[in-house]
Amino acid sequence: MDLPVEAWYRVIPVRTSRRSFEARLPKEETLARLEKTCREFRPFPEARTELVRDPGAGVFTGFIGSYGRITGAPCYLAFIGDMRSARVQECAGYTGEGLILEATSLGLGTCWVGGFFGRDAVSAQVRLDKFEKVLAVSPVGYALSKPSFTDRTFKLLAASSSRKPLSELIADAVVADPGIQKGFEAARAAPSARNRQPWRFRLEDGSVIIGTDKDEKDPKISRRLDCGIAMLHFELGARAAGLAGIWELLPPPDVARFRLKIA
Repeated sequence: MDLPVEAWYRVIPVRTSRRSFEARLPKEETLARLEKTCREFRPFPEARTELVRDPGAGVFTGFIGSYGRITGAPCYLAFIGDMRSARVQECAGYTGEGLILEATSLGLGTCWVGGFFGRDAVSAQVRLDKFEKVLAVSPVGYALSKPSFTDRTFKLLAASSSRKPLSELIADAVVADPGIQKGFEAARAAPSARNRQPWRFRLEDGSVIIGTDKDEKDPKISRRLDCGIAMLHFELGARAAGLAGIWELLPPPDVARFRLKIA
């Protein structure tokens, strides 16, 4: 499917992690549209998303890592990767964030959960090929009209409203192209585990390179997955400003190159 730049870019400023939901199931047409996007948004062969309409028991039980308790979610998204690929984490982040933004555009609440969730329960509910693994999940549903005490508490603990200045995220002090600047601003708003914002950008010969701030040391939540999320945000911002390009995935320590298309 073509990247729905306008719809997804528009909801970047309003997307926020929500952990407390109304018990009611979203409308059938809303879920059908989300399932359609799961099927059709497959920019990389090694990553995909499934919507599970009934979480059942054990998916969101107790505290989920540092992000708090998930309550009331009537369904969830499972972000699945083929572990034979060395680039699976960034592909899953990019693909999964597309579904997060689609859900947001439909008026639904979401929350990336990558560290601690009921993996056995999720694996029993989604179809997995031999080499596939569920890398992360997100509850999906109508968030409570007012953030719950848990939402407010863990937003404070995670400092999720704070963002690093662009000067810490970009190697080049001056960015002359307004499209690239808009891409950087959209990437700055991307979610990440513990709000660590591990992506670092640099400009190089008509391209924008994204890499991580340090070597991978957390086996539960990959920095490269976070970078995949930021890749989509950057592309949406750049394309919204009329700047075309295509991603090329790179070996470590870099993650990917956005090669600009000159009109």
